[in-house]
Amino acid sequence: MKHFPLIKPLLVTAMLFAGTAQAATEARQALEASPVDDIVARYPAMMSQGIRDGLKRSGQLPPMVADTIGNVVSNSFNAADIEQQIVTDLQKELTDAQLEAVQNWYETPVARKISTAEIAASAPSVWPEIQARAPELNSKYKGTAKAEMFDRFDRASRATESAVDTSIAVQLGLATAMAAFSSDSANYEQLRQRIESQRSMLTGVIGQQVYDSYLYTYEKIGDQEMNLYLEFLESPAGAAFSRVVTNSIQQAITDPIESVGRQLTQFLSPAPAAKSQ
Repeated sequence: MKHFPLIKPLLVTAMLFAGTAQAATEARQALEASPVDDIVARYPAMMSQGIRDGLKRSGQLPPMVADTIGNVVSNSFNAADIEQQIVTDLQKELTDAQLEAVQNWYETPVARKISTAEIAASAPSVWPEIQARAPELNSKYKGTAKAEMFDRFDRASRATESAVDTSIAVQLGLATAMAAFSSDSANYEQLRQRIESQRSMLTGVIGQQVYDSYLYTYEKIGDQEMNLYLEFLESPAGAAFSRVVTNSIQQAITDPIESVGRQLTQFLSPAPAAKSQ
């Protein structure tokens, strides 16, 4: 009895699924070894608070409306979904050897120390302290090796570049909600052009914020430890991991923005006046 023609594709399919499951496990293990999953868990709260504070500072919306927008944003992002997006992209774009190298790095004592510092600094409640200590830390580290390492860190992590792109995407998405408060049909387009025209300015502002955060986060990380971290980020495995994680997070954040804008427009637009009989 020649069952081989049927058995062969079944075996191949089984092997493919086994390989996919193994890759997913390795991607998950690499992510869990890193601080990324802990930081991503805070993203909905960070997004909500950041947008809420930004809208209040702009003075263009009443505080109560800004809080409402913040709540809608918070409910539109799911940390588990973002994490799954990262795992899927990691298993698709990194080799087994790269995933293993990433996991091996994050299991070293130096990486664990750095990860602990990054997780602690990612809490939304810490941002006011980062801002408060910025002048002191900028002065303390001026001209030091740690300050000189920042450009390497920023290039390797794409921190400023990614933050600017994400900020513009978020602002453009929320522009729909802002337009709901104006009868001017050109309001959204004008806002879009204004936001895009501010890219250079945003790069400067956000770049300084990233630098302030860098000094605060790695204050207790020695120069030798920081150099080891930068060597990992610049390695093929580290660079691939950072690129995929950054792109996945940016996509997971910006993709729902249009939906958020539509929800806010429906929620915030005045109800149509009843027709007179």
